[in-house]
Amino acid sequence: MATVDLKSLHEWAAAALRGAGASTDMADSTARALVYADAQGLASHGVSRVPSYAAHVRNGRALGDAVPRIAQQHGGAVLVDAGAGLAFPACALAVREAAMRALRHGVAFAGVTNSHHFGVAAYHLDALARQGLVGLALGNSPAAMPAWGGKRALFGTNPIAAAFPRRDGAPLVIDLSLSEVARGKLMVAAREGRDIPLGWALDADGNPTTDPKAGLAGSMLPMGGVKGAMLALIVELLACALTGARFGFEADSFFTETGNQARIGQAFLAIDPGALAGREVYLERVETLIAAMLADSDVRLPGARRAGLRQRAQEQGVEIPDALLAQLRDLAAQA
Repeated sequence: MATVDLKSLHEWAAAALRGAGASTDMADSTARALVYADAQGLASHGVSRVPSYAAHVRNGRALGDAVPRIAQQHGGAVLVDAGAGLAFPACALAVREAAMRALRHGVAFAGVTNSHHFGVAAYHLDALARQGLVGLALGNSPAAMPAWGGKRALFGTNPIAAAFPRRDGAPLVIDLSLSEVARGKLMVAAREGRDIPLGWALDADGNPTTDPKAGLAGSMLPMGGVKGAMLALIVELLACALTGARFGFEADSFFTETGNQARIGQAFLAIDPGALAGREVYLERVETLIAAMLADSDVRLPGARRAGLRQRAQEQGVEIPDALLAQLRDLAAQA
């Protein structure tokens, strides 16, 4: 393992993506999001994704010259078309629009269509929380989980995140995948030659497996059984039926270099607390709940660990496997 400062990691990741054909804006916004993930200890959604993203751009699975645009808008609702590019420029546009419309209308829903993998869902909510807005983010992904009672992968792992601004402290951030674990954890385990615990995945025949490669070829198990599967269905409908994006079963896996353009969907909800009980009432209620939670010494606020890791990473850098670092440098050298 090598320790790398965040600035250098961003530069190598962005250069690697530019070398594959991504525009400067797309490469920079994508690298920023991936380094954010590594800084928070989420290696499965960090720069480990750069080689596959770069391959997708080179092979036309994601269009490196795509420019996101507003395809539809009405009051507090807006639809952003990612143009089959990498997701991050389109998500940034959607979040900016959601914030502007929420401050104007009290609430806003911004959908993204024709998109790609959007990384850590909570990443996109920072901009909303900084403006005092409550934010929710959700998105679908290529098929990874069966419908309840089925064996065939149909729904994505479909992450959901929420951010609740506080009076003084860092926002309360909740981020979860609807599979038992994020599929990226299987990717990391497969790369490192490690087994996975039973209960994470099924093989292609629908049997429980501890082999991450078999799990990647099969399907993930939903968090909480039938309840997780139903939540995944809700995300598919909100992120795809409303936006016109592809469902998970219509998109090829992100873990292969070749395949179709995913054209999946994301959605962001922004709420202005001032439009409801009022900003001061909202802030008081949040702090009252947090104080009650922390009265139990064993309770840790969601997002607190990630925030601590991020602060340490800004000061000390992050550890990157030697093989991945060499791959990043090789890809960056081709820019």
